[in-house]
Amino acid sequence: MPRRVAALLAVLAAAVALLFGGAGTAAAHATLVSTDPAQGAVTATAPAAVTLTFSEGVSLTADSVRVLDPAGKQVDNGDAAHADGKEASARVTLRQGIGNGTYTVAWRAVSEDSHPVGGAFTFSIGAPSDTTVSASAVQGAEPDAVVAAAYGTARTVAYAALALLVGAAAFVLICWPRGVAVHQVQRLLMTGWIALLVSTVAVLLLRGPYERGTGISQAFDLSLVRATLDERIGTALAARLLLLAAGGVFLSLLVGQLGQDRTAQDPSDADGAGDAAEPAAAVEPGTEEGEEAELRALERRAADRPLRDARLGLGVGGAVLAVALSATWVGADHSSVGIQVPLALPTAALHLLAMAFWLGGLATLLVGLRHGVPAAAVERFSKLALAAVTVLTVTGVYQAWRGLGSWGALVDTEYGRLLLIKTGLVAGMVGLAWISRAWVARLRTAGATADGTDAAADEAADATAPGGKATSGKPSEGTAEREAGAGAAVGGKRAATAAADGGKGGDDPARLAQLARQRAARDRASERRTRDGGPARTGLRRTVLLESAVAVAVLVVTTMLTNSPPGRVAEAVAATSQSPTAGASTVPGRTVELKLPYDTGGSTPNAKGTATVTVNPVATGPNEVTLKLDDKSGQPVSVPEVQLAFTLPDRDLGPLPVTLAAQGTGRWSGTAQLPLAGNWVVSVTVRSSDIDQSTATEQLKVG
Repeated sequence: MPRRVAALLAVLAAAVALLFGGAGTAAAHATLVSTDPAQGAVTATAPAAVTLTFSEGVSLTADSVRVLDPAGKQVDNGDAAHADGKEASARVTLRQGIGNGTYTVAWRAVSEDSHPVGGAFTFSIGAPSDTTVSASAVQGAEPDAVVAAAYGTARTVAYAALALLVGAAAFVLICWPRGVAVHQVQRLLMTGWIALLVSTVAVLLLRGPYERGTGISQAFDLSLVRATLDERIGTALAARLLLLAAGGVFLSLLVGQLGQDRTAQDPSDADGAGDAAEPAAAVEPGTEEGEEAELRALERRAADRPLRDARLGLGVGGAVLAVALSATWVGADHSSVGIQVPLALPTAALHLLAMAFWLGGLATLLVGLRHGVPAAAVERFSKLALAAVTVLTVTGVYQAWRGLGSWGALVDTEYGRLLLIKTGLVAGMVGLAWISRAWVARLRTAGATADGTDAAADEAADATAPGGKATSGKPSEGTAEREAGAGAAVGGKRAATAAADGGKGGDDPARLAQLARQRAARDRASERRTRDGGPARTGLRRTVLLESAVAVAVLVVTTMLTNSPPGRVAEAVAATSQSPTAGASTVPGRTVELKLPYDTGGSTPNAKGTATVTVNPVATGPNEVTLKLDDKSGQPVSVPEVQLAFTLPDRDLGPLPVTLAAQGTGRWSGTAQLPLAGNWVVSVTVRSSDIDQSTATEQLKVG
């Protein structure tokens, strides 16, 4: 055990070390890069169209971009489409003859990773004016609260149903083939299939209202359903429904082929192991009894061969279906965009399938522990579950590295915080799994001991039964089937005592009836003990139940993770919108602060310091500008003269001076008119005395 723990810790340490290695930027959740007209721009005449450019491709509907006049009336033609066929753009044409004033553009689209995004900005024709439209009220991409709750619930149910369907089918095919004959296991398989079917239909119906922010009453709007089917996620959902139809056929074959009544064989044989053990239990070859036993073993192998072939074929078909179903998730989520997509897609599929095998297998094991699942099947699942956890760890580390990008994103972004919660839950499940492995070992030991005890009890009962005789250790036909547990031994002892007493009475019918009742009671006690199990089986059932409860929480957090922008992207957007560095690309409508050190060469305290220029909204048209002068200690300084100007070298435009109004010692404000987008040069000229003067410059990207 210490060696295993040390190896596990070493793997986790290496994984964490690799987690935050550098990589290029990832894309997910489209962001608005630029607009035409630009945010806050003032145009002399009305533009023919409004164009938006995004960081990645987006899906659009006819009303994805709306333009509202100062009175709130829609003035676009409702024909939003990609500009010049570019997937990362949107354009809507405007009506003829619209007047002057401030117009609000509200937009809503769907990123390549299937998440809705939205926003709003303003521009003016002729001159700015008052507007009745609140940009904050129309810019949100948040869906209706009821629709969002229903949509999230349906997606969580879909994850759980996939795990139940794939995990249960894998469990019976690999670990417990005869378990498919148990009605509760069949019910588990059908529950997974039906739940996945219903949740997929629900996601398909709710996707339209979720994207557009409308109410749940629009869920059955066929036009919205058709629009959803035209998107990537709609294609994935349609494919999932077709695969579920094939899955229904697979389940019927699984139950029909493996669920046949095989009670004539050893019920403790989980996968045909009893066939190999039969010759060893037989007497010496060459004797009459040995030849008969060998013949029975050959007949059993011949009878089981079609079932083994069916099991192999069902396993291959089930694996293909499982991989195809996983593709309907990973092909329309974070894995389908960003860096290393060819590697991210199969990694995400492996992660999903490993999760399904582990969690769905736990649910099936929980049912099997109450319906006679053999210890060999439990031990086999325990080994395979460890392999699944290893796959989950490796693929999960890669996905976290791809989505986070830095340690800070773990606590500074919603994605990172959710990832920490999921990691904690999975760690708890791993701890419970180690406890389960200990119970599996006890179950195996207890099963071997119980078999020996039960065999001795049955032989004692048969040896002393009325009309019976001692067998001298040779098994009789009546002792072929062995039941486990101390209850069976007690029942056998009572039966032996009753039989011994009955021997005094010969063939007394009353005594024979009493013996039959005692043997029936022993059989019922044995069946009940097999179902409920001893301490080992009870302890294992409790730990598996706890694992299953934590698994539900893992599925909920996983759904929330897939609906959150990756931490790498969230940090990049925040850095872009708040960067104080000069020359950085800026998002329209943001504030940029430039710091320009200056030194006039004079000897006065105000001869050396820093000029801070703040520009808002960093867009074509009027921009509010503030200027601050501070000395080396950060204190405001007064100077005889200061000038601020903007120049656009690429267009030979400028310098355009800014009229500054004093706002106190070392503080000024004004308005800069920037008519064109481009890389502007901001210059600040400071005169500290009659002869000491210097000019500092920095670049500012507009648009």
